[in-house]
Amino acid sequence: MQWKPNTTVAAVIEKDNHFLLVEEEIDGKLVFNQPAGHLEKDETLIEAIKREVLEETTFEFLPKSLIGIYLYPNKNNKNITYLRFCFFGFCSRKHSERKLDDGIVRVVWMNKKEIEKQNRIRSPMVLCCINDYLKGNNYPLTLLNYF
Repeated sequence: MQWKPNTTVAAVIEKDNHFLLVEEEIDGKLVFNQPAGHLEKDETLIEAIKREVLEETTFEFLPKSLIGIYLYPNKNNKNITYLRFCFFGFCSRKHSERKLDDGIVRVVWMNKKEIEKQNRIRSPMVLCCINDYLKGNNYPLTLLNYF
């Protein structure tokens, strides 16, 4: 049987030294995560991140660069590994008429110290992506090709 990782996208959105996070319910627990989700069939990575940010925050997202690509084995389920493409970008228009995606409780802005103090971060990838962004990881979107 062929093994395949779950392809996901995530967004680091920073404004005034605060990062946009979503509080979401996962397995009956409330956790904080970047706006993120799975790549869907016939979708580009750019389309996926724009869709996920809109669904989870009601903001339109303008991706500017790729922060990194991460392979992350799920610690709770050894059969699942995530291949995460993390983007940096900006929020533009807010669609107040939209409802947040199922499972999303609220959208919050936190500075890095507030995030580090949290004991409800969904995975170590949240801080890893923020740290890579703060280190200056910034790769052009032209690295991504779709045929």
